[in-house]
Amino acid sequence: MAEPIEFYFDFSSPYSYIASEQIDALAAKYGRTVEYKPLLLGAVFKASGGAPLTELYGPKAQYAIRDFARSARHAGVPYRQPSRFPIASMAAKRSVVWLQQHRPERTAPFIHAVYRAFFVDDRDISDPAVVSDIAREVGIDTAALTAGIQQPEIKDRLRAQVEQAIEAGFFGAPTIIVDGELFWGNDRMPQIERWLSDGPY
Repeated sequence: MAEPIEFYFDFSSPYSYIASEQIDALAAKYGRTVEYKPLLLGAVFKASGGAPLTELYGPKAQYAIRDFARSARHAGVPYRQPSRFPIASMAAKRSVVWLQQHRPERTAPFIHAVYRAFFVDDRDISDPAVVSDIAREVGIDTAALTAGIQQPEIKDRLRAQVEQAIEAGFFGAPTIIVDGELFWGNDRMPQIERWLSDGPY
């Protein structure tokens, strides 16, 4: 069986959101599954010397905001620049880790719902109560989830995943791994499809 596509993301990354709206269908087209892996992009930036695009100097930051929306339109993905950006999303990321262990079938729907809540509906996903509401909307037991994300093993698993990404030299999101090959950014989706259809090149 073909290896899953590893999709490393941060809920505060517009390009990760745009890619997340395409990756499931692309994987299914070529008989693959997607393994979602949340990152703490702030920690990745700190280790790699990077920064959020909107915190760079004026013209590049202005361009980035315009490009977020244009890239979404190009992909046919709804998008509205959030009023709070970038934003912390620890509860949402820990929720993904917990769901992967306890409700794996709800993981992808939850991820997509959180992304759309932030980048379409401008909801404050840094608020654990909002994250809980989103979870309930996609059929997740919120009492179990709220308790679960406080478990030390969930926090440790997320932390270890971020440390492994940093050690592997990751520097941004989305980082997509296909058969051990690293692709960075939503704009690499055509290259990923060629790899999936034709094999390594």
